[in-house]
Amino acid sequence: MFERFQAFLHNITADNPKKGFDPDDPRVAVAALCMQVMEADGKIKDSEKKRLRKLLKEQYRLDGKQLDGVIAAAQAAESTAVDYYHFTSDLKRHLNTEQRLELIGILWDIVYADGERSEMEDHVIWRIADLLGVSSRERIQKRQEAAARVTHAVVQQDDAD
Repeated sequence: MFERFQAFLHNITADNPKKGFDPDDPRVAVAALCMQVMEADGKIKDSEKKRLRKLLKEQYRLDGKQLDGVIAAAQAAESTAVDYYHFTSDLKRHLNTEQRLELIGILWDIVYADGERSEMEDHVIWRIADLLGVSSRERIQKRQEAAARVTHAVVQQDDAD
């Protein structure tokens, strides 16, 4: 999963390496959408926060202060956004169809970071996918792939124990 996220973020930030994190930066939009998915069920778990921080840190090669900066910019952008359109419209301009599908897969990976999926998380991803032009079939396929990865990881962990 980390490799997919890294490749995805590298593709959308190739023209903007390690500059400041202004609200129109696609990295901020991706992080803000991830946060909105994390918040959808009313509880942000440490596993979700850790997953997001690790992904952002690895992809952008950020030190602690820089990582905090992109997360702070995403939180600020998210707190002023009235809906998902601000982020999705910006990303729709920056991403091709394949990258939009990859983003939906990443959002599902964030959902499953805590091992659970809620109805509210489903709803948030449905809205985001719809705004990005991702079909219901593709969205469900990405959800199933993420669930399969979680199941596979649990089986591997059980085998190791």
